[in-house]
Amino acid sequence: MGEAEESPAVERLPTPGLRSTWQRRAVLDALGRCREFVSAQELHALLADSGSTVGLTTVYRTLRELDRAGLVDVVRDEGGERLYLGRSAGEHRHHLICRRCGRSRPVDAEAVEEWAARLAETTGFTELEHTLELSGVCGPCGPGPATPSCPPPRPAAR
Repeated sequence: MGEAEESPAVERLPTPGLRSTWQRRAVLDALGRCREFVSAQELHALLADSGSTVGLTTVYRTLRELDRAGLVDVVRDEGGERLYLGRSAGEHRHHLICRRCGRSRPVDAEAVEEWAARLAETTGFTELEHTLELSGVCGPCGPGPATPSCPPPRPAAR
């Protein structure tokens, strides 16, 4: 990977003493190029296809660190596998995911955010976190089989 400029996300990883390594930068760079949710294994395959030797364990570890730092959105596919999409620090989004092709679309969920804030206030809970997963079938996939404009369906998690 060479001496590429360090991603600001690496600097915000919360683990004390976490070094900025070329492997972590490679994972961050690959994730930053993804426009749709990807699994750790898919991200590892993208890295391998680009000639990177980053191990799958490092990909999983880095994704966990990014999740803890609030730098990725995480959803689960129908098989329960965690899928990741990078986001800016402090940004929190909800997504509508196509069950057929895996395409995602951010949705306005201000009502959910307001409800969560009221719930925290009325219960006395602090640092409240929540996950909202919405899935359906996108327009191009329609009610019939997936159309050629849709990517192939995501394989079921093993």
